[in-house]
Amino acid sequence: MGISKRVVYKPADQVDISSTSDEVYVRANVKAPRMTGFLVKLFVWFLELRILSPLLLYILKRENQIHKLVSFVEIEDPPLYVPLHPYEEHKEPETKHLEAGLSPSEQVQQAIECINSLESVRENENNHFRHWTILDYSRAYLSRETTPNKVADQFIASIRKSCNPASRMSFFISCDFEDILRQANESTLRYERGEPLSTLDGVPIAVKDEIDCLPYPTTGGTKWLHKVRPCTDDADCVKRLKLCGAILVGKTNMHELGAGTSGINPHYGATRNPYDVNKITGGSSSGSAAVVSAGLCPAALGVDGGGSVRIPAALCGVVGFKPTFGRVSHAGVLPLNYTVGMVGVLAGTVEDAMIVYSAISAQLPSDQPITEMHPKVHLPLLNLPLPSCMPKVKLAKYDEWFSDCTYDIKLCCSNALIQLQKIYGWETVEVTLPEIEAMRLAHYLTMGSECATALACHLELNMKEVGWDARVALSVYGAFDSKEYLTAQRIRNRQLQIHQKIFDQADVIVTPTTGVTAYTIQDDALKTGELDYINAAALVRYMIAGNFLGLPAVTVPVGYDEGGLPIGLQFIGKPWCEASLIYIAYAVQALCAAGYRKPRVFYDQLSDLKRSENA
Repeated sequence: MGISKRVVYKPADQVDISSTSDEVYVRANVKAPRMTGFLVKLFVWFLELRILSPLLLYILKRENQIHKLVSFVEIEDPPLYVPLHPYEEHKEPETKHLEAGLSPSEQVQQAIECINSLESVRENENNHFRHWTILDYSRAYLSRETTPNKVADQFIASIRKSCNPASRMSFFISCDFEDILRQANESTLRYERGEPLSTLDGVPIAVKDEIDCLPYPTTGGTKWLHKVRPCTDDADCVKRLKLCGAILVGKTNMHELGAGTSGINPHYGATRNPYDVNKITGGSSSGSAAVVSAGLCPAALGVDGGGSVRIPAALCGVVGFKPTFGRVSHAGVLPLNYTVGMVGVLAGTVEDAMIVYSAISAQLPSDQPITEMHPKVHLPLLNLPLPSCMPKVKLAKYDEWFSDCTYDIKLCCSNALIQLQKIYGWETVEVTLPEIEAMRLAHYLTMGSECATALACHLELNMKEVGWDARVALSVYGAFDSKEYLTAQRIRNRQLQIHQKIFDQADVIVTPTTGVTAYTIQDDALKTGELDYINAAALVRYMIAGNFLGLPAVTVPVGYDEGGLPIGLQFIGKPWCEASLIYIAYAVQALCAAGYRKPRVFYDQLSDLKRSENA
């Protein structure tokens, strides 16, 4: 490529983000046909031939604009290798500050005090559909309507039902019924003594199989990774949930190595969308989204490296919350994407997402300094009446980007913004967010390089055990060189500066969560996985800033497409402003909850228990 054709990035401080900016919106120009079955295997064979591999990978990078927007560019900005943010006090809604040194159960209690705990979700708002919540489980235990033992029995029966040939939901990779019953029995005894550890005591919570949780192996969705990296302890986030008495019910299915967005795993089955079992859940935290959507658990843990919590949450009609980079300890999580991956929460309601977030978030220990000043944990007060208590919120919106989605999504999300403005008086600030496609490619290059590096010492011996679609991804990941990685980190720095300019004008950035709703699972993809980079690009279109720049983000269900598939609206926040995001998400939920629909596959756990006991 000649120098005259190179993209020259102007210094970040000269980039115009106003609505009248002459910066051009560049759409994803993905040039890769959908492949499954024999075609994927043939493509892998060519990619892994030493003679052909360099040429094929060069063509792939060139045709998909990596060369144009990353590899051969002129850029002055210094690199930013890790998205660590200095802690700054921001004006937020009325909040409760969590003092340093509180135990996880004490932090959960603080969260409960921020919620209108007298209101039963299942008894208000004209009996519209809502998931059973953490508080519903807690009330049922305290009132002796049921016990953790009975809930565990019901859960196990539901899992067995979901695994039969007619259902094929593929929720879990590992699920130890004896361990679930052991935890439930211990919780039941605590309630009988009147000594529950917290509101989470006895509540079923699932964990993505990328997070260490004894007694289970951590497979990362593979058939081999747990053999070379045995699980010897719980991840920090899991330890905190166990200290609260939560019942950890198993390791959820995921896209292999997090290297895809569909949730189709050739080893453990395609996790199916509870709203339509013929559709994908999204990934890579596919099982975690599906078990929450289907009512098996009020909440689950996921890991978000490129939208892996928010994408499946939106496609399955639940809340997906990803905190600021460094807010939740990453100890005990597979180091696949160590500067872009973050533990996140999937939940049926915003309140439940906040409760679990309060349990797993913590002031970082002094030997792990993230900033000069430890970030304080704040929780919003959700027990005040809406909309009278609602502060005015400024939403930054880049119209061309916002509209780069299907018609149903654009219409649904635009209508939600109109209602937010009408009911709450929120203001939409039109902005331009330049170089979005360059940021997507720089993130992909960064994520891929980190994954390839983390697995390099194991892949030579285990590549034949990797699924075919993941093998393609790993081949591409290994094609990035140090110069490209360095340029990607320069793009990361300039994008952080650009986003800071936007946050000077607005409180959050608003987008649809995904560019498409859940698409159909084709039978030819079940054994080999699939390469569908066009749909993948549409799914990650609005995800990248949350991961590449380490920003907090949340998706909330706001409606459905013509086929009845869920649509999410996303808010991207300032560093450490999780309280604002939770508050905004809660307000959106309050507006949209009356229209929520029950998934076709739904295990009505507490209702089924009550019916069986009254029979």
